[in-house]
Amino acid sequence: MAIPVMMPRQGQSVESCIMGQWYKSVGDEVKEGDLLFSYETDKASFEEEAKADGILLAIFSDEGDEVPVLTNVAVIGNEGEPVDEFAPGSKKTLSSEKEPEPEEKAEESPKVIEFDVEENEAGKRIRISPLARNMAEKMGVDVHSVKGTGPRGRIIARDVEEAAKTVQKPEVKTEPVAKSAPVQKALVLQTGTDFEIKSIPNIRKLIATAMHQSLQNSAQLTHHLSADARQLLKLRKKFKAEYSEGKIQQNVTINDLVCFAVIRALEKFPQVNTHYLGDKMKWFKKVHLGLAVDTDRGLMVPALQNADDLSVTGLSWQLQQLAIQARSGNVNPDLLSPEAATFTVSNLGNYGVEMFTPVINLPQTAILGVCTIIPRPKEIEEGVYGFVPMIGLSLTYNHQAIDGGEATRFLAEVKEQIESLSV
Repeated sequence: MAIPVMMPRQGQSVESCIMGQWYKSVGDEVKEGDLLFSYETDKASFEEEAKADGILLAIFSDEGDEVPVLTNVAVIGNEGEPVDEFAPGSKKTLSSEKEPEPEEKAEESPKVIEFDVEENEAGKRIRISPLARNMAEKMGVDVHSVKGTGPRGRIIARDVEEAAKTVQKPEVKTEPVAKSAPVQKALVLQTGTDFEIKSIPNIRKLIATAMHQSLQNSAQLTHHLSADARQLLKLRKKFKAEYSEGKIQQNVTINDLVCFAVIRALEKFPQVNTHYLGDKMKWFKKVHLGLAVDTDRGLMVPALQNADDLSVTGLSWQLQQLAIQARSGNVNPDLLSPEAATFTVSNLGNYGVEMFTPVINLPQTAILGVCTIIPRPKEIEEGVYGFVPMIGLSLTYNHQAIDGGEATRFLAEVKEQIESLSV
């Protein structure tokens, strides 16, 4: 019996996906688990596996097409079976395109959606989530010996954590490196003697639209302030030494410490930890921190849920995993929605940027830009001046939601938290 292949729904906020590359052609034999095609949401890319054996009888969507989720894109079945009834727009298709039941959705869209597949020495297929694989590499766990408890026997993060309890930690620790997700190639549309006109990737179009709408639909203003970074550098040196000595398992960075200070400041200024909804405000009881991540495919801002519940080392670990998932293209799409975060931090300090104006991810009320640390003159004691390392802070806020005084007091609180940080 012919079976339709649907465009999956990857996250509740995703309504359509861009069709990527087809790995099979019409007429090819397909086995369950074979990769059929790749596709992408606004900022994450995925691959879809075949759910049954058979022949690929038809393909309804081409590379680059924007396809609504839960729409038929192909048909798998026996040679000669009719496929017209499964084509998008047919009466049978329209009546059958319904949301999956919650139990089915839990299997189709787990929190980590894209999975690596390989074979062990016995030729048995191993399914493992990218997060679990990164954890295994860092913790020295052999994934071939781990029993998966996820859907269809997939190895997930908690499986690696359990296995790591029996593994001796390696003496030399290295930071995990995220493999970049495939970048959509630009098409050359026109050439001249001294120029080329190229297409804009879908990701770039979506980012451009979001940024333009943000500036069109809000009254954005930026305040700049510098904080004494001596305590930050002192804590960074302490954590770095403890990490090298094996006392802690996470290499806490300057950005992690700044984010920790920002969370403490947001707890004191809940009016900044809000969404502006035009005629009303949404106040949050928890801090869901957005982290701007620079990737080969464009800027992504995944959200770390309940960041205010974490210790410094826990915050550092979670932020690192979010960045890895974003760069490898398998972050949960729901976490990329601007509504998922209550406040965003964008750090350009590593690039030497001394001051900039970040753009708000609406409906969030504000975003903090973190700049580089540079020595500046400061009064150390009465009448005595010296050069002190100062870190630049740039707060962009929606003046429709927050007044200048409130924004200034919040930024001053961030400065105070950074200068007196104790963990």
